[in-house]
Parts: sequence; C-alpha cells; structure tokens
Amino acid sequence: MSQGNSDNILEIRENGGQTLILKINRPKVYNALTKDAKLELISLIRKADRNPEVRTLILTGEGKAFCTGQDLNDRTVRGDEAPVDLGTTLETEWNPLVNAIRECSKPVIAAVNGVCAGAGVSVALACDLIIAESEAKFVSGFTKLGLIPDAGSSHKFARAMGQQKAFEFFVFNRALMPEHMEEYGLINGHDERPLEVCLKWAASLNKMAPLSLSTLKTNLQQAQDLPYNEMLDREIAAQRTLGNSLDYKEGLSAFFEKREPQFKGQ
Repeated sequence: MSQGNSDNILEIRENGGQTLILKINRPKVYNALTKDAKLELISLIRKADRNPEVRTLILTGEGKAFCTGQDLNDRTVRGDEAPVDLGTTLETEWNPLVNAIRECSKPVIAAVNGVCAGAGVSVALACDLIIAESEAKFVSGFTKLGLIPDAGSSHKFARAMGQQKAFEFFVFNRALMPEHMEEYGLINGHDERPLEVCLKWAASLNKMAPLSLSTLKTNLQQAQDLPYNEMLDREIAAQRTLGNSLDYKEGLSAFFEKREPQFKGQ
C-alpha cells in the first residue's frame, strides 16, 4: 500500500498499485466539498485515467460521511457580498466532477460510508459500482435550502423510482437506507465493511480486459437514453473494434490453453 496526502483528498494505492483509492479527507465538515476540493478530485480522477498502472478507482470518505455535497461555508456559494450564480458552480465544479467519474475509461467504485447527502449522492451514483455501509443514509436536503436536486440526481432517481417516488424523496428529505437504494437498483448492495468489498471487486476487475470494461461502461451509459436500434449499431461498431484487439487474441489463447488471460489493454 502506498499513500499520498493533501488537505482535501487522500490517495491510497492497493492491489499491487493497480487500484487507486481516493478518500475525501474533510471529516470535520462531513466531507462537504469546497471549490478547491472538487477541482482537486477532478484532477486526480483524470490523472488516474491517464496512468496505465491504475486499472480501477475507489471513491470513499474519511470519518462519518461519504460526502455531504457543497460546503456552505465556501465563500463562492454564500453570496454575502454579491449575488451568487449557482448555475456557474454546477457548470464549472459539480458537473465536471460527476462527468470525470462517468467519462473515466476505468471502473470507478463507490464505498459509501456514513452519510451521503446533497450533491454527494450524485457523486456516488455517477460511479459504476456502489457498495454502501449497512447503516449509511442517503439524503437529498435541497428543498430545505430552497433549491432543487442537481448534478444528475433528477435523472437518476426519476428513472429508477418513477416521478412520484422521486418527488417524495426530494421534497420530504427522509433518508433512504441502503436496502431501499438497492431495491430501486440505485446501488449494488451494502455491507458492514464496504471498502473491503470494493477492494475485492477491484482486484477482480483488474484482471479483466481494460478495453472491454471501458467500452461496456460507455455503452451502458448510452443505453439509458438511446433507441434500441441505435444501440445495436453501437454494439456492432464496438465489437468490431474489440475483435481486432490484442486482448481478444489473448483471451482466445488463454481459453484454449486453459489458463488465466493476461490482458494489457491493447
């Protein structure tokens, strides 16, 4: 295990360096994020995406929370001296963070510990796999501030729960427990030690073909919104590309030689 530190984010390498854990390190404010913390997290995700040694990423939080969204003490959103444009905050901070996760070519896994609230819920749901601590709580909280859910939450919850149940969740701000989130298909499961589960999943993913995982991630994201026949065309194009990869040749060789494949992402 290797580790790097900053005031906002801890970087921890596991699984022989192939898994990078990015741990939000602001426990005094329940891992609420300032502008600088968001931009740092975006930079680290993009850097890991470019690093050939990293095969998987895990997002989690230090202390009693995964992430509770916006740090309201951040002067950029308080508007004490002049009106604040929260749309700009979304365009330049939250949406780029969510999209950095979604656009990362490598699997990103969320180990949700404790409270997950506000835009922190959007950060968790942007990940490809999500395991929550058994006692974790998912809370919206936007309407208490006179705001609406953002950073993709409306899209995710409306499709998973339907309009009426999503409306209920957002306006009454009652916490959803992990078992409820799992029933709606919003997370994969829950465990007393979510990070350990995520590390095991990451170790398995690290052995798989990187190009296959990256393409599958993109296709599943697009499949939520594209027509069926268009997805058929995209599958044809993707399979044609993957079929010409060295990883496919390695997969075939390993199958016939009855051994584990050694995929290199080529």
